[in-house]
Amino acid sequence: MLELSAATLVGKGLHREVHVHPDDDSKCVKVVVLRGEEETRREQAYYRFLQRRNIDWISLPQFYGNEETNMGPGAVFDLIRDDDGQVSKTLAFYLDNLSSTPELVESISQALIKLKRDLLEQNIITMTLKPKNMVLQLRNDGMRCLIIDNIGNSDIVPISSYVRFFGRKKIERKWGKFKQSLKRDDSQQQIEVICKRI
Repeated sequence: MLELSAATLVGKGLHREVHVHPDDDSKCVKVVVLRGEEETRREQAYYRFLQRRNIDWISLPQFYGNEETNMGPGAVFDLIRDDDGQVSKTLAFYLDNLSSTPELVESISQALIKLKRDLLEQNIITMTLKPKNMVLQLRNDGMRCLIIDNIGNSDIVPISSYVRFFGRKKIERKWGKFKQSLKRDDSQQQIEVICKRI
């Protein structure tokens, strides 16, 4: 059984906590702390679907199954780290600090353009795109954006997961809402520049 504690905690959402895996610091463990079982089941079912499709895992951390922890069942994923070994920070963190780092506008824009392209090419469906559910991985060859939460398709008949035409429509619609949310949440000029580029 994995022992999780305040010392292993790296992030917390509304329903789940994320901990560094005690036996492998390249992985993390997501545990439900408040009524998140349905979200977890949907997410894991979709990850298994993507595993069967053998996607490239460019824009998502890989899922490795579940392990028992002292806090209940834990879902094991890649822990996204920058090339210097630090846990990658969320897109929300970078957007909140953009006024002091305007030089990152181009890198963030390019990372988001690549993310959208990969979602379309691999027909990866998300629930809601939110800056707090995305991380920017700082690499020697540039910045990469990955979605770390809210993956899956909640449609009763998830045709967009199987038919690319409908998948593209859904991805484009979600991306449009994502851009609108960025514009509404922030009046920084740099955010406007990013929205125009993506």
